[in-house]
Amino acid sequence: MVTQNASTITEFVLEGLTQKPELQLPLFLLFQGIYGVTVVGNLGMMLLIAFSSKLQSPMYFFLSNLSCIDFFYSSVITPKLLENFLREQNVISYSGCMTQLFLFCFFAIAECYMLTAMAYDRYVAICSPLLYNVTVSPKVCNMLVIGVYIMASLGALIQTIYMTKLSFCEDNVIRHYFCDVIPLLKLSCTSTYINELALMVIGGFNVLATTASIVISYIFILNSILRIPSAEGRSKAFGTCGSHLTAVGIFYGSITFMYFKPEASSSMTQEKVASVFYTTVIPMLNPLIYSLRNRDVKTVLEKLSQRRLFHVRRD
Repeated sequence: MVTQNASTITEFVLEGLTQKPELQLPLFLLFQGIYGVTVVGNLGMMLLIAFSSKLQSPMYFFLSNLSCIDFFYSSVITPKLLENFLREQNVISYSGCMTQLFLFCFFAIAECYMLTAMAYDRYVAICSPLLYNVTVSPKVCNMLVIGVYIMASLGALIQTIYMTKLSFCEDNVIRHYFCDVIPLLKLSCTSTYINELALMVIGGFNVLATTASIVISYIFILNSILRIPSAEGRSKAFGTCGSHLTAVGIFYGSITFMYFKPEASSSMTQEKVASVFYTTVIPMLNPLIYSLRNRDVKTVLEKLSQRRLFHVRRD
């Protein structure tokens, strides 16, 4: 253990996902594959939207930003997780840990608000289609995205500042695979009351504000869809919301399980599994969900595949 002035830890050891040696290599290969799919899927989605004229609507503008968030979100966590499987002791410096904490909080909060912005976009598209181009103009889209990153920056900055005020005296082993808020609070040798309060207030506000906005949007959306006379029209309207609802359900489900469950039911194994979902699996699933369930994206992908096949045959 490396300490400074016999009281302040200058580096931490990440415990990792598992302590069983026989699982290290299989899990390394598994998460390496997941990270590869995440990088290709999210970068591919961003490039597809950027260079396809058919995907230049506000919905795909928000989707491109979501893919950008997911790419960096996974990249903040997964490489260090992979390192855990290869090293006997995975050390991270104090400054590196605080940087990872800030970026993790930033992208987690940004994901919440980006999903909310996408819900608003679907609300306007279905409930006020004639005013869609005016209500969700490029200026409004840019303002919403800027607002997303401002809220993410404020939340992450507050959590990180309060964390840097704590002292870590003896135990420097973080019983997790990355620098998350709760495992760090458990290591502190000073009072964590303010940090826990900040976590509840900021986390509660972000989750409740975004959840309430999404639920209210979908109440109006459902009401409008049920008024559509034709079954085909209702099916098409539901189809435009299905991908978003799936992404929202998976993300908020794992976040709620991790941070808003009773302390008595807390288990480090359960917390690690929940963390894997929202830091590693969800960033991989989002581009797959939107590409497999979205008709426009599938059409563009099919055209690109046909063009590539045509050029291969000509060569």
